[in-house]
Amino acid sequence: MDADANSNLNEVMGVDVEMTLGEIRETVERSADQKVSPIPAGMSKQDFMELMFSRCLVEDDDFDLLVMGRTQGKGCYCYVNGLLQTQVARLTPNYPYVIVDNEAGLEHISRGILPKVDYLLLVSDCSRRGVQAAGRIAQLSREVGLSPVRTGLIINRAPQGKVNEGTMEEVHNQGLELIGVVPHNDTVYEYDCEGTPTINLPSDSPVREAVWKFMDELKV
Repeated sequence: MDADANSNLNEVMGVDVEMTLGEIRETVERSADQKVSPIPAGMSKQDFMELMFSRCLVEDDDFDLLVMGRTQGKGCYCYVNGLLQTQVARLTPNYPYVIVDNEAGLEHISRGILPKVDYLLLVSDCSRRGVQAAGRIAQLSREVGLSPVRTGLIINRAPQGKVNEGTMEEVHNQGLELIGVVPHNDTVYEYDCEGTPTINLPSDSPVREAVWKFMDELKV
């Protein structure tokens, strides 16, 4: 699930998204002002939204993807966050694994979008400030009673795949468990510039190898 209002996980995964939860919400909100409503006659607004939500789910060979998206114009994302929370609760029983890609911040944790978390993976760059932000998220998760089985830190884009001593000191200061280090890789940068999905990285890519290493360690 792409739970970032600035959604782009589908591009990384190489799939097209027809619509998002936010777009459905906007469609229904505008229906009252349209001469021809998109809601079929005899169908309630709630039933129409549920029908459209099912169309939001992109079904691929190896995974399904749901994108939260955003609302249009002014206003906060509280309503669309609520939609996401409802869909997470509805869909979770259907899958052995559910991965939620949150936006870079504290909002999703504080709003309780995720009712249950087994593994909380905090991704930071290799700076002290990034690690400090990850530490704040870990602390907030404890305060809201998220209680994951395991909370781990992943440091991304590390030069030569190594973490500076000063950054490692901050990892220890924050009480975080470093479970993986992903090296900086020019191929990832080139893929991004060309619009090539990151999932298409070759099997011998150092980035792929680093990810598989900590995934094996997590036993998932």
